[in-house]
Formats: sequence, structure tokens, C-alpha cells
Amino acid sequence: MLFVIVCCVAVVLYWYGTRGQDYWAKKGVPYEKPVPFFGNGLKQFTQKMSPAQVAVEIYRKYPNERYVGSFFGSEKSLTIRDPELIKSIMVSDFMYFHKRGLNTHDDVIEPLSKNLFVADGDIWRLLRQRITPAFSSGKLKAMFPLIVERAVKVQDLADKAAKTGATVDVRDLMARYTTDFIGACGFGIDMESLEDENSVFRKLGRRIFIFTARDIFILMLKRTFPDTFKHLNLISPEIENPTLHLVQTVLKQRNYKPSGRNDFIDLLLDLKEKGKLVGESIEHFKADGTPKEAQLEMDDMLMAAQVFVFFAAGFETSSSSTSYMLHQLAFHPEEQKKVQEEIDEVLSRYDNKLCYDAIREMEYLEMAFLESMRLFPSLGFLIRKCAKRYTLPGTDVTIDKGVSIIIPVQAIHTDEKYFEDPDKFIPERFSPERIKNIKKCTYLPFGDGPRACIGERLGLMQSLAGLAALLHKYSVEPAPTTLRHPVSDPAVGLTQSIKGGLPLCIKARA
Repeated sequence: MLFVIVCCVAVVLYWYGTRGQDYWAKKGVPYEKPVPFFGNGLKQFTQKMSPAQVAVEIYRKYPNERYVGSFFGSEKSLTIRDPELIKSIMVSDFMYFHKRGLNTHDDVIEPLSKNLFVADGDIWRLLRQRITPAFSSGKLKAMFPLIVERAVKVQDLADKAAKTGATVDVRDLMARYTTDFIGACGFGIDMESLEDENSVFRKLGRRIFIFTARDIFILMLKRTFPDTFKHLNLISPEIENPTLHLVQTVLKQRNYKPSGRNDFIDLLLDLKEKGKLVGESIEHFKADGTPKEAQLEMDDMLMAAQVFVFFAAGFETSSSSTSYMLHQLAFHPEEQKKVQEEIDEVLSRYDNKLCYDAIREMEYLEMAFLESMRLFPSLGFLIRKCAKRYTLPGTDVTIDKGVSIIIPVQAIHTDEKYFEDPDKFIPERFSPERIKNIKKCTYLPFGDGPRACIGERLGLMQSLAGLAALLHKYSVEPAPTTLRHPVSDPAVGLTQSIKGGLPLCIKARA
């Protein structure tokens, strides 16, 4: 009798763990063979590979396919290899793929996930419409003095390293720079990350993008049993509590009213004063097909969610990109010299002072930065979720609501089909003459379409300013411990990160 019970339990478990895993086979889509419960996500769950590394592996394993199916837990995923299909999904047919797909449940969403990057549907649309004005050209220009203040501090730290000959982890240095900048322009506070590498905000920044064993276990439960564990929060209290404390402190200091600083917190307070956010729904429609009205209350928790993503995304992507560029310049002294000569020439026309207009004139610096993001994009993959049944253009394959779409950015950026000598650092790819020849949807460091990065111009501006400040007075060289080809950390989630940092030597220019 016991044997029969055990067999029955085993059969039920096997059925539950393999349900739906014939999905791609039935549709005639090439796919990765899954295992029960984990699907194809075992390497991610065990932190053997990051999501971006998995996307690269799938992309390169099927060189002749336009798309490849897989499973992450019980979730069905489709990796898109064809730029034309990517354009359809991200731009042309956006209404079918307006969801980011990072929430594991449609109805139960943890508080800090109701942010502009992660949120889906009407929450995302209403927030995007109202927050976009914070990133206008006028707003960015007004922020520039705050950037300069932090850039000067970077020079001071570089000066100390140059005098002592100490090896510097430029990944950490640039993370401290961007953390301080985000604190100043976003919240009107000094985060002290440049003075103190162990400041509260630097620790918070490090923790946000590291997946611990606790995080992996909860993610596995939520991806495999989404309904059962829908009330379990993925974001750790180590992240949520300091974020809420930060927001509550700043709001209290401002008496819950706009202060006139015109920073990100002021924008949110201004939105709250105006009452509910109201607009056309992207999810719900009337019988005649016109959108219903959508409403959203800007309460303290929703503001905290926006602050969380502004802080996290603001420092992580820029610091990753700037430090990787410094690493490339260290191994390409001729290109570094070109960057420095341009910086010198432009600044000589502005009394050797950084300013908004000067940075906009540094064409080769920007080219080198764009090339660095091609080689190592902070977001190594993009994700979307199908909002309603969709037939892939030019095929007879129809995918269902809830299927995740994976855009393997890192893999596409390093495909010789789209970039000649893809592993080489060649800033001239992004010259005004050549950039127009880059095929649409093969260069996606900021995404594309309506859900492209809202802070692209801000990130570009603060990154170029920090690089210009450093390289105007100092050069970077490989240190004894520097790896020519840094290793990507497998224990990360959404973003890519270098394992062990990026150690370099900083030398004062003659």
C-alpha cells in the first residue's frame, strides 16, 4: 500500500513539474530541453550562469534560427534572434508587449516593484507620462553643476591614487561617483559615497544588484509556483527598509511639499499634490474598442518605489559602463590619447572648466563610450511579456498571453553578422558617418520603443562628464592584477557585472 502511495505521489509530482513543457514542441518551435520544475533555469537558480550569459548561450547554440523556446521554472520563454522580429515586438507591435514581465504575478505586486522599470500596464503608462518631463533638456542642463561638483571629487580621489601608486578598482570608484550624483540631483542630499566607500548608500547600492541564496530561493519558488507564493516578497528587507527610511526622511524634511529644488523628489511631491494620475488605459477597453479611463493614487509607497528604481538604475548602469570604458582605454592607449586630446581641445575653449555645452562637443569621447556599451551592455538582455495572443510576423507561430520574450542584447552586440570584428574596441563604429549603417535593433544598450530607458540622456551626460573629468588630468593603465578579458559575474540578476571589479593604475598626465 505504501509503495502505491509513493508511486502515486511521484507521478503527481512529475506531472506537476513537467506540465506545459511540451508547449514549444506542439508549436514546432526549436527549443531547449527542460527538466522538471526548473525548466531551463537550473543554471540561473544555482548561480552557475547569469540570465545574460544564458541568453548568449542559447543565441549562439542556434545560429540559423529566428527564435528559440525555453522554460524558466514553469514560465514559457522565447528568445528572439532576428532584428526584424525584435523591432516588431519592441516598437511596431508594442501594444502586444507593453509588459516588462518581471512580476511573477499579474495581480499581486510587491510595493517596491510598482516602479517605472518593473511595473506593467496602467501603472507603468501613467507613471511614464508624468515622470518624462523630469528628463527634459532644460532639466538636465540645470542639473549639470551638481555633476561637476562630483566630478571634481573624482579627480581628488584619482590624485591620491596617482601619488601613492595604489591600484584602484575603477568599478567601485565610478559607482561611488554616480551614487553621489543620483543622491544630489534626485533627492537633494549628500550620499557621501565618494568620501566613504562604506557609506550607507554605497552598501545599499551593492546589495541591490547581488542575488543572495535567499533571493535565488524565493525567485525559484515564485517562478515555479507563482500562485502559491504570490505574497512572498522577492525584494529583501535589507533593501526595502533603508529605501523606505530614506524616502520618509526626505519627505519629512520637506514637510511633504515641493521644496523648489526641482529634483526627482520634488517632481513626485508635485504629482501627489495634483491628486490622482488619470489617463487612458493600456489594458482595459470599452465595447467600441476605445480605452477606458485609468487612475493611480500617488501615495508614499508608490513614491518610494520610484525613488528605489531611480537610485538603483541611475548608479548601476552608468558606473558599469564608465568603468568598462576605462578598462578598454587602459588596453588601447592610442584611443585613450585621442579621447584625451579631444577633451583638452574642447575644454581649452571653456577656460578648462566642465560645462554642459563642452560635454556635448566631445564627439570621440561619446563614440568610445557607445562602443564600450556595445561590448559590455549593463543590461545584457531585455525582457517583455506577451499581453495577448500574437502571431510572429512572417510565421505561422502564435504565442499566448503570458509568454516571456527574451532579447539577447549582449549576444547581438557581439555577433559578426552585425558588427565586423565584434570583439575589438573600435570607437569609429559610432562616428556620424558610420553609425547610420548600424542595423536597426542590433544596438540596444538603452532598449527601444516606448519602454526604452527614460534616463538615457541623463545617464549619458553624467557618464561622459565623469570620464572627461578623470581623463583630462589622468591616464589609466593595466595593473598587475588586471585581466585583459574580465569575467562576467554569474551571481547577478538583471544587470551584468564584472567579477572581482576592474583594477587599474591611475597616472597623472605629463
